Amino acid sequence: MNRTYEIMFIVRPDVEEADLDKLIEGFSANVTNGGGEIKSVEKMGRRRLAYTVRKFNDGFYVLLNVAAAGSLITEIERRLRVSEQVIKFITVRMDEEEKRLAKVKAIRDTKVKRSAQPIAAPVQAPAAPSDVEEEKKPVAAAPVEHVASDAPPETVSTAV
Repeated sequence: MNRTYEIMFIVRPDVEEADLDKLIEGFSANVTNGGGEIKSVEKMGRRRLAYTVRKFNDGFYVLLNVAAAGSLITEIERRLRVSEQVIKFITVRMDEEEKRLAKVKAIRDTKVKRSAQPIAAPVQAPAAPSDVEEEKKPVAAAPVEHVASDAPPETVSTAV
């Protein structure tokens, strides 16, 4: 089963542009010969690394978007690992990420639709007739215990 992957790798800064293109074509050929599909190739240019990798402080970044089987990706990673020109690489499976983002977007859309509806004014209960004979005494509040909890506070409502 083909899945979507992003493969980013960093090539040594002393590699010439022609050799970089040849390297990218080689990895692309490995993917297509293995039954995969290259969706896009993006050369992101020479950038500074966050930390020194194999005594290099910068490198050429390349991003491949690939649709392929997991076994083919394992082979591509093996080839990236043994290539002297590649100093760092990472592979990310994107189909799970796309599915998660679609789910979050669907949830956000339903929340927006709910919040777009006008909020009804709260209905007040009819006031009870007051007796003149009865004096209203102030009600003392019961002491409140504070309990630390991860659960949201519960609201108490009284119905008349």
